[in-house]
Amino acid sequence: MRGYHPGEREAQARAGVAAAAARLEGLPKADIPPAARDFVAAQTLAIVASTAPDGRIWASPLVGAAGFLAADAHTLTVHSRSAAGDPLPANVRHDPVVGLLVIDPAGRRRMRLNGRARLRPSGDLEISAEQVYANCPKYIRRREPDLVAVAENGAPRHTASLSEWARALIARADTLYVATRHPDGGADASHRGGEPGFVQLASGVDGVELLRIPDYAGNNMFNTIGNLLVEPRAGLLIPDFEAGAVLMLSGAAQVRWSPDARTIDFQVTAALELPGALGHRWRSL
Repeated sequence: MRGYHPGEREAQARAGVAAAAARLEGLPKADIPPAARDFVAAQTLAIVASTAPDGRIWASPLVGAAGFLAADAHTLTVHSRSAAGDPLPANVRHDPVVGLLVIDPAGRRRMRLNGRARLRPSGDLEISAEQVYANCPKYIRRREPDLVAVAENGAPRHTASLSEWARALIARADTLYVATRHPDGGADASHRGGEPGFVQLASGVDGVELLRIPDYAGNNMFNTIGNLLVEPRAGLLIPDFEAGAVLMLSGAAQVRWSPDARTIDFQVTAALELPGALGHRWRSL
């Protein structure tokens, strides 16, 4: 467990919620309570933040049947493999610091588990917990997985800019996940949601593509924003729930403040399209 780092405290102060945030400072724990172990064992989707050897930060999907995530009091084990082309295994070998978000779209529940990971000889991912805490259900769109698996129709595609498919996905997205990191406070994966179209495409300096993401009121801890105030490198994961594919983006983010709102301007420097990475389609409830 740790207290807030200076970036989080700065964000809380600028948002005028420092007193409310102080009441939550002891929320993250270093152990995994029994209720959390039961929760993760029932889930089929998780998102993990990791750092590549070139310094890029990525948000990767982890999927499997219920039971693919298993936890004891101090360790969470992922009994599944990353999608073909996902940099996660190489990232963990390079840097063990990760942030994990376990999410239940159907029940609108989520839990964060941040710590240090290693790859077992079997290929399973083992994460030693350092921070464990639940989040509120705000902005989670209710979904459940279809029972029919999807094929990986096509090879992973690396690009330096957004394809037409990526642009269309962003335009209709109602969910994305953000990977961030603090030099001393560890990595973090978080959820962002809204009505379809809540993420806007814009043009930055020299025509560089930007995703403009609104930051809605949440739990007042400001983990994501606080990390970005200190370290702008970040990753995004945008799921195509209807097709079972994902768009992974890496780049740098800038937080923009106004009197009554915040936005995250994310500059894309690398994109990775992974068909079939979700394992199955999801339907809205």
